[in-house]
Amino acid sequence: MREGLFRQPLYWLSRGTVYLGLLLKYRMRVTGREHVPAKGGAVIAANHCSYLDPPVMAGCNNRRIVHFLARDTLFSNPVARWFFPRVGVIALDRTRGDLGALKKAIATLKEGKVVGLFPEGTRSPDGQMREAKGGIGFLIAKGGVPVVPLYISGTHQAFPKGSHRLQPSRITAHFGPLITLEEIRAAMPDKGGYEAVGALVMQRIRELAPPAAAE
Repeated sequence: MREGLFRQPLYWLSRGTVYLGLLLKYRMRVTGREHVPAKGGAVIAANHCSYLDPPVMAGCNNRRIVHFLARDTLFSNPVARWFFPRVGVIALDRTRGDLGALKKAIATLKEGKVVGLFPEGTRSPDGQMREAKGGIGFLIAKGGVPVVPLYISGTHQAFPKGSHRLQPSRITAHFGPLITLEEIRAAMPDKGGYEAVGALVMQRIRELAPPAAAE
């Protein structure tokens, strides 16, 4: 049974439309879905190099609603301001430390929901993975939930940063084994070691990539 199917039909209608579009245009292939918990709070963390990455992350999850943090400038028109909150998107002001958005994301996790994150914070201009931003480790540690690493390929070729139109590509999404709470706690040398959590998550995402892409 899909999470919140009858309570949030707009999300599932949108997700289904996005998934169909990705299948038709990019022949999207998904592996490792079984690693996403069927219930309970969890973070899904992926590499980020294209505006297509959030639709891919949402589209390849067929049982759980994914709540995203998105920069507040995306809420700049009336349609976006109406639509995004209704499909679980949390506005984030990236020009400052937006503690309100972080607290809302942590509360979402503690309610047993799924939050989708891109630890690099912004799109990679060349498709190569970067280091995690500091706040990501804090959010994961305070949320107290496991993390599902996800490696997405093909979106940089399809719609790279700075591009204004879609290009031909083949998109794949590969989920890896859970990063457990025990692993997250062990990665922190002390209570302030949130950077180590972010580094662990990025390492596990890199391990899912083909050797050339992980460099």
